[in-house]
Amino acid sequence: MGTRVTFLLVLLGDGVVANVGLAPRLAPSAYNWTAIALGWGLAVAIAVYAVGGISGAHINPAVTIALAVKGDVPWRKVPAYLIGEFVGGFLGAAGVYAVYYEGLKAAGMPNVWATGPGSVFNEAFWGAVKEGIKAAGQYSMTNAFIAEIIGTMVLLIGVCAITDRKNIGPGSNMAPFMVGMLVGVIGFGLGGPSGYAINPARDLSPRIFGALVGTKGLFDGWYWIGPPVIGATIGGILGALVYKYLVSPFVPKKE
Repeated sequence: MGTRVTFLLVLLGDGVVANVGLAPRLAPSAYNWTAIALGWGLAVAIAVYAVGGISGAHINPAVTIALAVKGDVPWRKVPAYLIGEFVGGFLGAAGVYAVYYEGLKAAGMPNVWATGPGSVFNEAFWGAVKEGIKAAGQYSMTNAFIAEIIGTMVLLIGVCAITDRKNIGPGSNMAPFMVGMLVGVIGFGLGGPSGYAINPARDLSPRIFGALVGTKGLFDGWYWIGPPVIGATIGGILGALVYKYLVSPFVPKKE
């Protein structure tokens, strides 16, 4: 169900990360965090536009579980959605590998797959910072955990608002684009400490693929299961419940 959507998401999103990290046509300084955040946002929008009508745009296990807790998705459908999302993330990573194989091999198979310590955005842009400024890799797991919870909570509040027909809501089939821009602004505003996975399938599945093709350190320690999986899931549930109980009841009824 969600395989095709998550495949496109990771193919385009991690493709941006690979392009930023390898910078095959421009100097590395020509690419930056803006390219990554905007690229991931557009990847979400394109993926949902492309095949969202088939699967209901299930692209993120944290969102699927949160909407089930909220009561918008039947629990009986959740296992199939989750399997599709994780399989799609793995296949999307395989697509990035196929496109950037020579560059990845020449660079020693860097971590373009997943967030957290050792990721390309950390090494390329925050590895050499001025004294006294926190680099992404210097944030503790606790801080990254908090960032993932808050980032995914904001994602769910935004998704619930955008798709709530009783709220203002975007018109003219703009909902997928607005969800994509929501992901982008979360990256701009909240993504620094953890790299903003805000999606377990976007992080864990490519992480598994990356380990299989030779990227080192992807499963060192417990980071991989902490912020991007447990933290994102907790944040998603919190965001759905915040919208359900603190926003939705106060949306004026349309005449």
